[in-house]
Amino acid sequence: MATGIAGKAPQKSFINYLLSLLVLLAGSGYCYGQDKSSPAPALLHTDTLHQVQINASHLLPPVKSPVPHQSLKGTQLERLNSLNVADALRFFSGLQVKDYGGVGGLKTVDVRSMGTNHTSVFYDGVQLGNAMNGQTDLGKFSLDNIGEIHLYTFQKSDIFQPARAFAAGNSLYLESKAPVFREGRRTNAGLKLKAGSFGLINPSGLLQQKISKNVFASLSTEWQKSDGDYPFRYTNGVYDTTASRQNGDIDAMRLEAGLYGTMRDSSQWTIKSYHYRSARGLPRAIVSNNFESDERLWDRNSFVQASWKSPVGRRLQTMANAKYAYDYTRYLDPDYYRQEGPLDNHYRQKELYISLANKYHIKPFWTVGLSGDWISNKLDADLDFFAYPTRNSGLVAAASSLDFKTFHLQASLLGTYVSEKVKTYQSASNFHKYTPAVSASWQPFSRHPLLVNAFYKETFRMPTFNDLYYSMIGNTALQPEQVAQHNLGASFNKNLNGSVWKSLSFQANAYYNKVKDKIVAIPAENLFRWTMTNLGEVDIRGIESTFRSQLQASSEVILQIGLNYTYQKAIDVTPGAANFNHQIPYTPVHSGSLTLGADYKDLSLNYSYAYCGERYSQKTNIPANYIQPWYTHDVSLIQTVKISGHQYKLSGELNNIFNQYRDIVLNFPMPGRSFRFTLSTNI
Repeated sequence: MATGIAGKAPQKSFINYLLSLLVLLAGSGYCYGQDKSSPAPALLHTDTLHQVQINASHLLPPVKSPVPHQSLKGTQLERLNSLNVADALRFFSGLQVKDYGGVGGLKTVDVRSMGTNHTSVFYDGVQLGNAMNGQTDLGKFSLDNIGEIHLYTFQKSDIFQPARAFAAGNSLYLESKAPVFREGRRTNAGLKLKAGSFGLINPSGLLQQKISKNVFASLSTEWQKSDGDYPFRYTNGVYDTTASRQNGDIDAMRLEAGLYGTMRDSSQWTIKSYHYRSARGLPRAIVSNNFESDERLWDRNSFVQASWKSPVGRRLQTMANAKYAYDYTRYLDPDYYRQEGPLDNHYRQKELYISLANKYHIKPFWTVGLSGDWISNKLDADLDFFAYPTRNSGLVAAASSLDFKTFHLQASLLGTYVSEKVKTYQSASNFHKYTPAVSASWQPFSRHPLLVNAFYKETFRMPTFNDLYYSMIGNTALQPEQVAQHNLGASFNKNLNGSVWKSLSFQANAYYNKVKDKIVAIPAENLFRWTMTNLGEVDIRGIESTFRSQLQASSEVILQIGLNYTYQKAIDVTPGAANFNHQIPYTPVHSGSLTLGADYKDLSLNYSYAYCGERYSQKTNIPANYIQPWYTHDVSLIQTVKISGHQYKLSGELNNIFNQYRDIVLNFPMPGRSFRFTLSTNI
């Protein structure tokens, strides 16, 4: 088990350690780069960005990930009735999407009941950080500029990654659409307009430009507006009420730009800037027939990040990442009066991130890696009795990988060093933890693509700034979470040559997670105030399975089928607890989804079904805390036409066909039946 040392450490020593680490990593790259006499290993790969032409294919990709891995990309994403990343994740197994309703509602993801904070979100390879509350609002990321979504229930099997990636219990990778040009073209442009229920209007545009043979640029922008005024049904146990959701409007804009390049030595570099701003209402929890709210929230999220990857000599690869992020949040509650007036809080969060990673090929089958990251987080706010915390984190990961024809073994050890200080009051203790991980996969039959995999991993996460320092709520004595993950699974993925069955994919995993000092954030009367609590110890046991297949029904008709199912028991096992052996909040025992699709020439018909079983809203599983199961049925029709050399796509969606009223989070009702139309074109 991981060992920990808690206590104050001199700030100077911490900084000196980090500087020494970066010098060591840089020096290792230089020294290995001078070894020109070493023979080139047969399995050394360099990822060179070439000009390619992408043709649509209905066959499954030959995925052979040695760790549990789910992905959506290309036409798979287009088939789903999804407005943003959170909507698309409903069709992954083993997770719950927490949605607080409407286009503007907060949307987070919880994988295997470990908590939102144990799922790290990476955008184009660099993690999206949030030291304030540890959560990434996935509703802010539309699918218009997302090309691929990958979920790893462990970590990427490639040890060539930043140290921060080794720290995640689960990893969600969002990949933006990289420029791809057909022969003879230097410019790609696309326009899209979405409109639908509840006053939704959502135009977006994408421009890609080839600047030179090896330099490409991309610009993507989007505006989203909705009044969020949808009807819902509410009962207090005596009578039913039909009302409209109040204060659920949103006005948001996204702008991002990217520059991509390759060099003669096969080096790759990217520079990306991102800006998102929104103004939205915060609807109240429906309690005691109080449906109205005047609370408002303003967000501005900006970051600039750069990545560089290069071979150094014949055996070594080096990768560097850097990022600066600035997040501004304003929260206004006109109904909460203080001596100086209504509650009007402003938060400013800054993050500086630097990473350096090396991978060295000792033998064609044996690679080792060393990576180091440094992150500085600072939070300012105009709250009464605020601590103004600053956190410096250093992460060092050493990893090794053995890759044979039918066997893969990977092991890593991560050291996490956290130094914390505040301007006022008492700061949390500094921490120093080591967390190991090991994974293995085996292909027992050389002629059949069946993989058996297993992994064990320990993870550690610090309480967030809100956990520790939020006025009147934060608790500096709050214990950090420690998780031990166990997994045993199998996967099968094959493209078939039969006249009907074209591809078949299956994955099943049994897992057991042991969580110590689990932190649970339960919303109070609104979206911006939470009750933080330690559950003590939690046992999580589950089985998740995924099935995908494609069939050729006739010469012009192709059928798609996808099925996910999750069984999960996540219970509180804190000795002496009043709720001992009870399922933890918002965790269903049974959940699943079904997707069906049919393609005929340029016409596509799609159907999806999502189900979430019964849950409880609090730690104690009593009838008063019971939440009923919910399900939705969605359909969409997509027609593609070509006019004067340009491609146009028109789609119509009908969501929640049977108008089922449901709460994903208790007393935050979701929309009923709704529609959406999309018109897009490529120029």
